[in-house]
Amino acid sequence: MNDLNATPFNETTANDASSTAAQRAVQLASATLQIEADALIALQNRLNSDDATNFSVAVRMLLSCNGRVVVSGIGKSGHIARKISATFASTGTPSFFIHPAEAAHGDLGMVTKHDVFIAISYSGEAAELIAILPIIKRLGVKLISLTGNPQSSLAKLADVHLNLHVDKEACPLNLAPTASTTVTLALGDALAVAVLDARGFREEDFARSHPGGALGRRLLTYVKDVMRTGDAIPCVTPDTQLTTALLEITKKGMAMTAVIDAERHIVGVFTDGDLRRLMEDVRDFTQIRIADVMHKNPRSIRAEQLAVEAVEVMETYRINQLLVTDEHGKLAGALHIHDLTRAKVI
Repeated sequence: MNDLNATPFNETTANDASSTAAQRAVQLASATLQIEADALIALQNRLNSDDATNFSVAVRMLLSCNGRVVVSGIGKSGHIARKISATFASTGTPSFFIHPAEAAHGDLGMVTKHDVFIAISYSGEAAELIAILPIIKRLGVKLISLTGNPQSSLAKLADVHLNLHVDKEACPLNLAPTASTTVTLALGDALAVAVLDARGFREEDFARSHPGGALGRRLLTYVKDVMRTGDAIPCVTPDTQLTTALLEITKKGMAMTAVIDAERHIVGVFTDGDLRRLMEDVRDFTQIRIADVMHKNPRSIRAEQLAVEAVEVMETYRINQLLVTDEHGKLAGALHIHDLTRAKVI
């Protein structure tokens, strides 16, 4: 039976309700970001004042670690701990995550006296962490704690404590870890960045830890890895007829041919562009030797150089092909810009 007193459906009312809900969502999102931003600024202020000494001690402890940096936490802190450990590992500090509950059932055997242990708990009273600390201390492992309570059990047991305190969580109920986990993640990043800088960690070091990424391909790919070799290299001798050289260019599909002497030293190059310019003035190619129309002393690169250096040479001189030499200056390969594209160097 219909409720005669119910408000009839009205499209305007529905649109107003939808608009109000959308505004509420945006307001909450904005408030969340502001609360977390304020928490980060408060953390920054502490690092510049009260926590400066503790932070420096923690960095020195991590730098002097002869083993691995073991990071542990449970719940949301555990998720953050995994990321912090991954950041250390990818920036030159050997590290792994250990679940505190699993540690109490055997995984603690992975921890050695040479390690540094980072324990994360906002309350500083996580039972699973507290349970394994006596073993950690007995092993002589250095302990860094990250908590929101400097008076907590975890903070007091640590060799050095870093304060994660936030005034409030972004959660409207002030319950779900939000601002506190953001601050924890940021502090972990701050530790990793400080350590990598002190180690002199470079782009090349990062690439070695990320061979599958774009940076790894750029910094770990050498010319010899992508160049064409053997019969795939277009090459002719100086006395070769131009018509024969053109057949070599067509056959090898690189839009150019190298010109080499009897010892395979490069004496010149002839490209499709040279051919187009030559066609403006010459009608009979049958009596022309390649030596008469080639470019002498062409650009080249060593096989041991990085592929990104080949890209730089091509871009600088606006060329699409590059000859490759060995340590004796002899022709070792040829490189087309398409080879670099396929290898995802560019």
